[in-house]
Amino acid sequence: MNAPNIAPIPFLDLKSQQARIGPALRARLDAVLAHGQYILGPEVAELEARLAAFCGAAHCVTVSSGTDALQIALMAEGIGVGDAVFLPAFTYTATAEVPLLLGATPVFVDVDPRTFQLDLGNLRQRIADVKKAGRLRPRAIIGVDLFGQPADWPGLQAIAAAENLFTLDDCAQSFGAMLGGKRLGSAADATATSFFPSKPLGAYGDGGALFTESPARAALYRSLRTHGEGTTRYEVERIGMNGRLDTMQAAVLLAKLDVFEAEIAQREAIAAIYDAELADVLETPARVPDSSSAWAVYAVLLPNAAARETAQAALKAAGIASAVYYPRPLHRQPAYAACHDGASLPVSETLGDRIMALPIHPDLTHAQVRRVTQTLHAALAG
Repeated sequence: MNAPNIAPIPFLDLKSQQARIGPALRARLDAVLAHGQYILGPEVAELEARLAAFCGAAHCVTVSSGTDALQIALMAEGIGVGDAVFLPAFTYTATAEVPLLLGATPVFVDVDPRTFQLDLGNLRQRIADVKKAGRLRPRAIIGVDLFGQPADWPGLQAIAAAENLFTLDDCAQSFGAMLGGKRLGSAADATATSFFPSKPLGAYGDGGALFTESPARAALYRSLRTHGEGTTRYEVERIGMNGRLDTMQAAVLLAKLDVFEAEIAQREAIAAIYDAELADVLETPARVPDSSSAWAVYAVLLPNAAARETAQAALKAAGIASAVYYPRPLHRQPAYAACHDGASLPVSETLGDRIMALPIHPDLTHAQVRRVTQTLHAALAG
């Protein structure tokens, strides 16, 4: 049971954020209610321009979810039956389900044991394996910027160039992160992000966006998100989908975008406290070189499953939320068993027993952060 008179510490606190930005949020929503353009209203175009400017991309096309962003990007490349799409085994299911929905085959790749990003050596091996087997055509790499940090995009792009592969950045957890002094959004041929409410920049429902440097791809994304329409509503040029971002979600995101940089800075400050105060009792997150994180998730590593169980029990008793991302790698999920070639991916197979995520959001106070660290010290030290 929680200690008396001590408020629980939630994993995510959208209510506090809403209270903080309430007037601006309501003004944005009231404007939509006044003009009544609930689909592709003026806020959608405004949001696309501001998102592109924020991350330095030439084009932004908003869509109905991060998953739809991935699907539209692959549809635009004609990826389907007989194609191999290389992606990490240690990530959320959306990354892998989209290739399967299009008839392609996800080929799972292991990750780095400390940063959790795609392992370039294993990626090269997995591409070689597919080419040797001869059943599938290597077509694309989906690099996932996991937990807020960027994948090794210079390395991934070098491999893609050598193998003539399309690159798609799954930036669902890391919009706002930087690599080489530049925000993510143009590191790959296309970048997909999510505005699910728990993301660093989150809507009050589903939403997503695509970024590209190619005007032709941007035009195709706009067509595909609206049933494949051409220059007029009833001109159907291709098979598309209903993948538009609604205007109310755009309004929410515009209000949140005003404070987004300050919130990223606050997340970084919280991560720095965790780093300093937890390094002696568990493995704190390794940083990707020459980068900054959006800190969607602060994931630590415990020695084993028993130590994690001890830590989570202590946190729960103190009224502190925690989570496990991810308990099982994708290639060991029932939905993907039939498409996996049986290759062992040892890092992804062991991370699920050791990983644990701590609360990190911009309305977490330093006193709350220290309650987390003190609770873990009491449970794990000695």
